[in-house]
Amino acid sequence: MPLKVFFIAVLSFLFNISFAQDGIEGFWFNQERTAKIQIYKAKDTKFYGKIVWLKEPERDGKPKVDENNPDAGKRTQPIIGLLILKGFQKDGEVYEDGTIYDPKNGKTYSCKIKRKGNNLDVRGYVGISMLGRTTTWTKAD
Repeated sequence: MPLKVFFIAVLSFLFNISFAQDGIEGFWFNQERTAKIQIYKAKDTKFYGKIVWLKEPERDGKPKVDENNPDAGKRTQPIIGLLILKGFQKDGEVYEDGTIYDPKNGKTYSCKIKRKGNNLDVRGYVGISMLGRTTTWTKAD
């Protein structure tokens, strides 16, 4: 009987490790470690991500806002809570067909995400993926 319990415990542990390593859901630091992004799966089965922490959350004693947004009506939105990843679908090991918004310049790019262990390769691009830039995000505990 103890061998059976041990076997079930080992299988459960291995299943949890493999499941945890598969997805992109969770909390991630951007490459500069100045922001933490929460990636989650929505009811529409697509993946989204929002900024939940900033290393420097304030400017001049006030919360940082999305001042570079091309929509003037959104320029007073706080950066914390800002949705920056939208509409990703899993296709094999890649999450694609989504967009990433960069609040530093107010631009939105097509994007692909691929998990590599405790890192995400986040590639933003215009037009085709070859014309873009990849940053590496790190799993936040």
